[in-house]
Amino acid sequence: MATDDATGDEAFRASVRAFLKEHAPGRPPRGAAERLAFAKAWAATKFDHGFAGPSWPREHGGMDLPFPRQVIYNEEMARVRVPAHPGTGWDMVGPTVIKYGTPEQQAAYLRPTLRADIVWAQGFSEPDAGSDLPGLRTTARRDGDHYVVTGQKVWNTNADKADMLFVLVRTGTRESRQKGISYLLVDARAPGVTVRPIRDMTGREHFCEIFFDEVRVPVADRVGEENEGWRIARTTLGHERSAGALTQAAFYRRIVDELIALARERGAVADPGVRRRLADFDVRVRVMNVHAARTIASIIATGEPGPTSSVSRLYNSVFEQELHEFAVDLLGPFGLLGRGDPDTVQRGRWTTGWLATRASTIGAGTAEIHRNTIAEQVLGLPRDPAMPPR
Repeated sequence: MATDDATGDEAFRASVRAFLKEHAPGRPPRGAAERLAFAKAWAATKFDHGFAGPSWPREHGGMDLPFPRQVIYNEEMARVRVPAHPGTGWDMVGPTVIKYGTPEQQAAYLRPTLRADIVWAQGFSEPDAGSDLPGLRTTARRDGDHYVVTGQKVWNTNADKADMLFVLVRTGTRESRQKGISYLLVDARAPGVTVRPIRDMTGREHFCEIFFDEVRVPVADRVGEENEGWRIARTTLGHERSAGALTQAAFYRRIVDELIALARERGAVADPGVRRRLADFDVRVRVMNVHAARTIASIIATGEPGPTSSVSRLYNSVFEQELHEFAVDLLGPFGLLGRGDPDTVQRGRWTTGWLATRASTIGAGTAEIHRNTIAEQVLGLPRDPAMPPR
C-alpha cells in the first residue's frame, strides 16, 4: 500500500508540474491594479482547471487532497513563484463559512471566493480594540431584516481591493464583551462604507482603515447566531494563524536558499559566524515545515487549528524578523539602501523585507497574545491576571 501511495503521490506531483508548465503566469506586472488583476486571473485559471483549494471540499470547488498531496501541491506552487490568492477569502473566511455558514451563504460565496471573483478583507481590529478584541465598539443595531452598522476598523490588509468584508460587530452591550459580538459579511461597496489606505514604513499602502456610517447589512449575511460571533471569530483567527502554513514553509525554504546564495555572492561564507547563522536558519525552516504539517494534521482531525496555531504564528514571525535582520547586517552599508536607489542590492528586497517584518510580531495577534495563549492553553500555566477577562 505504501508503494502504491508513493506512486500515486509522484503521479500527482507530475500532474501539478504539467499544469504549471502550461499555465504558470510568469512574472507579475508592476502596477498595483495590474498585479491584482494578474493574481485574480491566476486564481481563476487554477479553479477552472481543478487546481484550486487543495484542502477545500470538492462540493465547494476544492481538491480535497489528503495531507501528503497538500504538501506536494504547496511545494510545487512555491517552486515556480506563482502569485498568492488575492485577499483573505480562501484561507480565513472560506473555512469559516464552510464550517458555520448556511447553505445559502455557502452557495453564494464559496466558489466565487475560491475563483477570486470575490476578494475579501478582514474587519476585526479597531483603534481601541486591537489585542483586546472583545472590547470592540463597532455596533450593529437590528432594524427588521437588516443590521445598521456604525463604527471604525483599522489595520485591514488590502481592504481597498476588497469586494466583501468579514466584520465583527457589537450586537450586545459594551459590557457584554465577547458574549455580545456577531459575525457579519458586508458588501465593501455598500453605501456608508469608506476605505482609506494607510502608508507604512516601506512606502507601500498595504493596510487600510474602514469607516461604517449607518451601513445596512442583511441579517441573512450574519454567520452563526446573534451574539455568538466570538466563537466563530476564533475559528477564523486560528485559520489566519495557520493559513498557508505549508505555503509559508515552502516560501521560506526558497528564501533561506536565496540568503545562502547572497552570502556566497558577498564572499561571507568563509566567516564561521555567518556559516553558523545560515545553518541555524536552515534548521529552523525545516522545523517550520514540520510544525506546519502538525497544524494541518490538527485541522484535518478536528476541523480546528487549535491553540497550537499560536505556536506556528509566533515561531514564524520571530523567524522572518531575525532572518531579515541578518540579511541587512550581511549587506553592511548597502543594507541602508532601499528600493529605487541605483546602488541597492537585489532591488532593495532585503531592506524592504526588514522594514515589512517589523510588523510581523503585531499582525494576526501580537506576540504577547500568542505567548499568553501558548502558556495557558498549550502548557497549562495559570492565566495572566493582567489580561482582560474573556
